[in-house]
Amino acid sequence: MFGDMMGMMGKLKEAQQKVEETKKRLDTVLIDENSADNLLKVTLTANREIKNITISDELFEDKEQLEDYLILTLNKAIAKATQVNESELAAVAKEGMPNIPGLDLFK
Repeated sequence: MFGDMMGMMGKLKEAQQKVEETKKRLDTVLIDENSADNLLKVTLTANREIKNITISDELFEDKEQLEDYLILTLNKAIAKATQVNESELAAVAKEGMPNIPGLDLFK
């Protein structure tokens, strides 16, 4: 019984290490999102850290339009990054989980 418990603890520790490695790797995965007319481009990591924003000169003529573009484009980029982040971490967590009868967290 204790051998099984130690084996499970080892697998959990290994899974935790893989999750941390995946989080670091997601810092290098870049997500690009453009406004519909390509006047604004946002780049962020899969960990949702903004890396770059490129704004067309014509957007500087209308502050309200620029603000709207920023909100819409950033929200779309964050949603994509969140999807990538969650699916990558879920895959790593599922892979590393020991088989515990009755505990089906990641089905």
